[in-house]
Amino acid sequence: MSSLSSLKRRAKLTNERSSELYRSIDASDSNSSDLLSKALLELGVVSEALEMAIAELTQKAEQLASVQTEIETERQRYLDLFKFVMDGYLVTDAQAAILDVNPAGAALLNVQTHSLIGKPLMNLICSDDLPLFQVRLSQVLLHSHIDNGVNFSVRLYRQSESFFHATLTANVRRKPSGEVLYVQWLVRDNTERKRAEVALDDPHHNPGLDRPLVQYSKGESVPLEPHIVWLIVDGVVKITTLSDRGEEMLVGLLGEPMVFGSSLTSLQAYQAIALSDVKLAAISLSEIAQSPQLAQALLQSLKQRLQQTESLLAINGHIHVQERLTSLLTLLKGTLGQPVEEGVRLRARLTHQDFAQACRTTRVTVTRVLGKLQEQGNLAQDDKNHLVLKELSES
Repeated sequence: MSSLSSLKRRAKLTNERSSELYRSIDASDSNSSDLLSKALLELGVVSEALEMAIAELTQKAEQLASVQTEIETERQRYLDLFKFVMDGYLVTDAQAAILDVNPAGAALLNVQTHSLIGKPLMNLICSDDLPLFQVRLSQVLLHSHIDNGVNFSVRLYRQSESFFHATLTANVRRKPSGEVLYVQWLVRDNTERKRAEVALDDPHHNPGLDRPLVQYSKGESVPLEPHIVWLIVDGVVKITTLSDRGEEMLVGLLGEPMVFGSSLTSLQAYQAIALSDVKLAAISLSEIAQSPQLAQALLQSLKQRLQQTESLLAINGHIHVQERLTSLLTLLKGTLGQPVEEGVRLRARLTHQDFAQACRTTRVTVTRVLGKLQEQGNLAQDDKNHLVLKELSES
C-alpha cells in the first residue's frame, strides 16, 4: 500500500479515534493526561504517515516534471518537423477551417501564414473542383478505418489570382471516443507532372527534353544500370558485345532519340561507347511501368532499335563484302546522317574496324572497299574525317 493510501487510512482512523476521545471526555471523569497521551500517540502515527506521503508525492512530482520535459521536447521536435518539412502541410478542423499551416504550405499558396489561419480551406480550391473536395472530405471523416489517408488532385489558388495543380492527402486524428480532433492535409505541387503528362500526349514529344541530362565525351564508356534505360538526346552511341571467340561485335549504332540499356538485352557481354560527345537522359523502369504515356512515347524509340537490328541481320545475309558495306552505309545514312551540301554526312566518325565488325570481314578488306567507293565518287571525307555519302550502289 502506498504512503498516500496509508495516510488516508490513518487520517480516517485518527479522526474516528479523536471523536471517541472527545466523547470520552464528556462522558467520564478519566484522567485528562491519559487522554492527552493517547491523542499524541495518534498524532504521531499520522505525522509519520504524512512524512512518508510527502516523500512519495515529492518523488511523483519529480517524475511528472521529467515526463513533462520529455513531452515538451517531443512537442518541439514535431513542431520543428512541421515547420521545416519540404512539403506543404495544413491542419484544419472537421469543417475544413485552417488551424495551422507550415511555411512550405504558405509558400506554395504565396500568402502569409497568419492570413490563412481561420480561413476555410475550400476558399483556396478552384470552384470546379469543390464537389470532388467535399466528397473526399466526407469520405475521410466518415471512415475511421482509413489508415493511409485519402489522395486526390485539385487546383489550388495562389492569392486568388492563378491556380496550380496539387495533390492532397487527408488524414483524420480522433479522440478515443471517435470524435474528430483535427484533419491533416499534405499538399504537393504536381504542376510539372501535369505539364509532362500533357506533353506526353503529343505523339512527337521527346521525353528526354523534360529531364536532367548526363553528358559523356567521345570514347567514354556509358555505365549500364539494370534499373534504368538511357535515352539519347544528342550524339551517337556504339553498342557492342563479344562473340564466343572473344571478338568484339557491333550490334547497334544509335542516335537520338533511341534507347539502350542492360534491361533491353539478354546478351551477357554488352557495352556502350560514346562515338561522339553525347547527351543522355536516364529513365527508370519503375517510372515507365507507372506511366502509360511515357511507355508509349518510348515505343517509337524501341521501334527504331528493332528496325536497325533487323537491318543489321539482313546486311549480314549478303554474300559479297561490298554489298554488306554499302547496305550498312545506306542504313547509317538514315540513322546518323546529317544533310550537307556535298551529300549526307555521318555525324559520328566510325573506324574501319567498326565497319569490319558490322560486316563480318577484316579491316583491310573494309579499307579496300571504301577506297573503291571513294574512287567511284560514291563517298568522300570532310576535314574532320567524317564520311560524306552520295549515291551508293551495291554492284
